[in-house]
Amino acid sequence: MRIGELSRRTGVAVHLLRYYEEQGLLHPQRRPSGYREYVEEDVAVVRRIRSLLAAGLSTSTITTVLPCLRDNGDRLVPTCADLLADLHQERDRIAQAIADLQASMAALNDVIAAAPADVTRRALAARHA
Repeated sequence: MRIGELSRRTGVAVHLLRYYEEQGLLHPQRRPSGYREYVEEDVAVVRRIRSLLAAGLSTSTITTVLPCLRDNGDRLVPTCADLLADLHQERDRIAQAIADLQASMAALNDVIAAAPADVTRRALAARHA
């Protein structure tokens, strides 16, 4: 199938599919005309990529873990023993980023709460105008 068909079947824009190829995530064959030719398995590969991106992994990390995953219904299942350690490390990185964002939000909440009542009223009125 050509790139437009893969885009239609996965809901992923053509430019993103080309980007995935540039990142080494997709490996289409090339026709003599230069057109990309995708196989049926590429539909599943794109879905795996999208799931991993939604989980917060970078494309460079996905390049490493993608060969060690298979689909099991609606879940991705690791098939390589060393992959689990990498996934735990990614989860820890994401958890730390969440903790850092929560600390930032708490600090911002403290600053906002310290505003005098008249400043708060004017700010709220401006937000709703």
